[in-house]
Amino acid sequence: MERSPGRTAEVMAAIRVRLANRSLASGDRLPSIRGLAASMGVSPSTIAEAYDRLAAEGVIRSQRGSGFYVARRAAAPLVLADAEPRRDRAVDPFWVSRQSLDADPRITRPGCGWLPADWMPTAALRRALRGLARGADDLLTDYGNTRGTLALRRLLLAGFAEEGIVCTIDQVLLTTSGTQALDLVCRLLLRPGDIVLVDDPCYFNFRALLRAHQVTVIGLPYTQTGPDLAAFETALGQHRPRLYITNSALHNPTGATPTLQTVHRLLTLAKTHDLTIIEDDIFADFEPEPSPRLAGLDGFDRVIRIGSFSKTISASLRCGYIAARRDWIEDLIDLQIATNFSGPSPVVAEVVARVLTDGGYRKHKQALHLRLAHARQETAERLRALGVEPWAMPRGGFTLWCRLPDGLDSTAVAKAAMAEDVVLAPGNVFSTSQTAGAFMRFNVAQCADPHVWAVLRRALATAQQKTVQQEHAS
Repeated sequence: MERSPGRTAEVMAAIRVRLANRSLASGDRLPSIRGLAASMGVSPSTIAEAYDRLAAEGVIRSQRGSGFYVARRAAAPLVLADAEPRRDRAVDPFWVSRQSLDADPRITRPGCGWLPADWMPTAALRRALRGLARGADDLLTDYGNTRGTLALRRLLLAGFAEEGIVCTIDQVLLTTSGTQALDLVCRLLLRPGDIVLVDDPCYFNFRALLRAHQVTVIGLPYTQTGPDLAAFETALGQHRPRLYITNSALHNPTGATPTLQTVHRLLTLAKTHDLTIIEDDIFADFEPEPSPRLAGLDGFDRVIRIGSFSKTISASLRCGYIAARRDWIEDLIDLQIATNFSGPSPVVAEVVARVLTDGGYRKHKQALHLRLAHARQETAERLRALGVEPWAMPRGGFTLWCRLPDGLDSTAVAKAAMAEDVVLAPGNVFSTSQTAGAFMRFNVAQCADPHVWAVLRRALATAQQKTVQQEHAS
């Protein structure tokens, strides 16, 4: 009889129950492998596997020639409340991340920044993983190349060539994630006290990461055609910033796309004021048709492009990249060695490369574009029925940046929804100036659950009642 991973887990759970109800106490001898196998109707190898795993966790211990015993200081059973995120923490740039990442899987997350599992190319991922399992041993065990897997870097280079970007393979560096890519560039180019421009609103983790680098962050109002160019030019003249960090296509959180005129003007101003721009291109594959890119017009002269595959392939298999000037890449390699010792996992990078070249990935993207277009339209209609108005209708992607009715405070709405196990993304977590309190970002792919709409309706009503009470009190 073969071992079953499911049956092994059942055996482990049964033993944990006995520990929790004290039918097995510290120092007690566990039933023999054959005896427990007979009583539970499983193979001895399943019991042996369960015992080995529990011993590895420190729950039980093996005594040669005698059997298995409950560890003298067996870990206390996990209390679910201990693993849940703190809901009373401040609503800051970390709030949505913590609530979304640490939440019980049953909690709905229309405020998170990723697609549901059944929207991802899981079939291609499984094919890639099966292929790797039959690959060379060193791929499964060794450190990665300092620049990252050559196959994936070549794929990125081919994509840049389609944009008309002329660069070489040594201008591309793979990283463990898009976030690490940004962190490495910040480590290279910034010092505490430097000034950095970001969009207002912008992706909240830009704000969180820059806070960790102890720099001064200045927000630029963002419009439906890109950053406000007058404000951009004024900030360059007044503050002499070191960097400007922005999303290119399908801006996060607004979903807007900069026009060609805006991109041209940004690059002209950056050259005049010796400004370096970091272009986060993470949402490129969500665009039905490519839009103007900063790196597409500049090459990698003063633009650094970063990105990752977590939104379109897998957030579990983290892999990002940096494309930049050759001299900067050399310095970034040293930084990556110092902080991570090598590039991203060769297994992860190889899986990503195999998915990208999988025959079904292009069809998956095309189907995803259609599915997201339908979800954006349906979500926008349902939001409007509640008085929530999309600021713009993006040409692709999964985010809708929306204004709440009657000037309601999105933080109050998010807290009310969180009390009913729905994670929302209030506007001010994205805003440096804290002027987006009436806005909220919705992930259209995470809004299918009817529970979301029932909770949102109640949360809006609760926030409205509080607003009325405050007005009467004043």
